[in-house]
Amino acid sequence: MHALSASLKLLRAIAHVSRGWWIIRSKFPSLSVAEREAHVQRWAERMLNLMGIRLTVQGTPPAHGPVLLICNHLSWLDILTIHAARHVRFVSKSNVRQWPVIGTLSDGAGSLYIERERRRDAMRVVHHMAEALRDGDVIAVFPEGTTSDGHVLLPFHANLLQAAISSGAPVQPAALRFADAESGETSYAPRYIGDDNLLSSVWNTLKSPPLLAIVRFGEAQSSHGRDRRAWAKSLHADVQDLRRDMK
Repeated sequence: MHALSASLKLLRAIAHVSRGWWIIRSKFPSLSVAEREAHVQRWAERMLNLMGIRLTVQGTPPAHGPVLLICNHLSWLDILTIHAARHVRFVSKSNVRQWPVIGTLSDGAGSLYIERERRRDAMRVVHHMAEALRDGDVIAVFPEGTTSDGHVLLPFHANLLQAAISSGAPVQPAALRFADAESGETSYAPRYIGDDNLLSSVWNTLKSPPLLAIVRFGEAQSSHGRDRRAWAKSLHADVQDLRRDMK
């Protein structure tokens, strides 16, 4: 029964991905930025619902930009969860742009891209992030730089915080957790680390009991007078606190 239910969810999710791709290719060129953002948020909400995942938002998402949102990173599901809570522009790995269909969805959501293998590319991305923040965007990054197993929070990289400091934009910490909807216990079904395969991670998520996707937003912090390395350590502690406070 679990396999049958997961298969039905997968078929519905594939259809929803196809619909999102078609909307981006056919409708987005004629829509305003606000209309595109609303489409992305509704699409993400619907995708969670189709996968049997209920969104729980704690705290207050940013009402408007400029804001740099920083969050722990657990899974491919993180991006869907945050988009469903509040549309943001993610900073993603550059190879995502080359993925069939997913690259189009990522572009449509307004992603910025970084080549993590090239250390100097961070400077280029920081410049574009700062420009976007000055234009009033909400940008999200995962300062761990990769997914973790959820047991520990990896050290935060400080480089991308420079975009907030240079533009004068505040930074808002957030935390993610996935839980069994019935028991409330943390679920590792969406885990995607190390040698985990994306397709197997998606399948494990779909065949699991109903899940909660919980995102908890902290308070925004001024970037005035900040040292990015010291701030990265402070934000790491803030996200740790948010994780402990999640219900």
